[in-house]
Amino acid sequence: MHTNLARRAFAALCGVALVVAAAACGDNTDPSDRPVSNASSISGSFAGAGASSQQTAVEAWIAGYQKTNPDAKISYNPSGSGAGVVTFLTGATVWAGSDKPLDSAQVEESKQVCSGSTAFDVPVYISPIAIVFNLRGVSDAGKHINMDASTIAKVFNGKITRWNDPTLAKQNPDLDLPDLPITVVHRSDKSGTTLNLLEYLKATAGKDWPYQLSENWPNDVGQGAKGTSGVISTIDQANGTIGYADLSQAGDMGTVAVKVGGEYTKISADAASKAVADSKLDESVPGANRVVLNINHATTEPGAYPIVLVSYDIACPIYRDENTARFAKSWLGYITGKAGQDQAKNATGSAPLPENIAQYVRASIDAIEVK
Repeated sequence: MHTNLARRAFAALCGVALVVAAAACGDNTDPSDRPVSNASSISGSFAGAGASSQQTAVEAWIAGYQKTNPDAKISYNPSGSGAGVVTFLTGATVWAGSDKPLDSAQVEESKQVCSGSTAFDVPVYISPIAIVFNLRGVSDAGKHINMDASTIAKVFNGKITRWNDPTLAKQNPDLDLPDLPITVVHRSDKSGTTLNLLEYLKATAGKDWPYQLSENWPNDVGQGAKGTSGVISTIDQANGTIGYADLSQAGDMGTVAVKVGGEYTKISADAASKAVADSKLDESVPGANRVVLNINHATTEPGAYPIVLVSYDIACPIYRDENTARFAKSWLGYITGKAGQDQAKNATGSAPLPENIAQYVRASIDAIEVK
């Protein structure tokens, strides 16, 4: 990597020890495109656990990885972000998947399983969150509905209650919106998807969204359903419903095109990637090698879709067992490289890591010590 680029990476992380030596002396090629030392000899059983949002992607990654590492037996328990982190901190798994970065106490606790060093987290999975709806004559005709942030907030806040409301009609002059009640469907359980939608509304809707951030739905508007599958099933059963879900679960439902700048952006993997590319690293997080994002939900980047969930993998820079370290470095390099990101996109509709973020991810993974 050129010296100037290494300096910029170092400055961007505000002095956090992102293994500048590795960034300065390593190459800048995609980990999935460069050989891993003795990759084909990696063998053993390796377990991960955590975010259910990653489950389908992890299944695709395992299938792809084992084509070149058939003796590596990999398992993943989609137990949820919190449970996955707890399991990792006991040393029972090689890595954890989490829709939330580590907190300060968890970073400190990780010294017990990372040979005195602290665990790090890197983004591996970016999922666009769709606002999905079922409206006869619109969604079943393959049409989108345009909404700006204020309108989305008022719908989910119970301030806009009918589909032909003048605010909606003004933004959708080409649609014949019916005089029909809007039924909001939200998650009844704790959810990273809920948290990320609320982060978008909090950042963009101003006084139209007065609630604090939470993994729980903050008001009594509409009806709750458990899990993404519950939300989708409930919306699918009734005309006039609207809710939110990972794009991978949206199927043929209608989706809202979100106003960004002066235009409305339809949801897509590439559009979500543009929003992440227009985001910054969180320079306040403690611990070395961490790549934690402050998503710019208020982006005005043309073609960006600003409602996204970023899911992280958490690993150690130093493992007690050399074979585990070799696997972790190889595995993380694979899933965050082009081949792995393309696999996840094909399997789930996820957004690939943008290059300006991927360069920091590579430096962190390169920092894993393999003797």
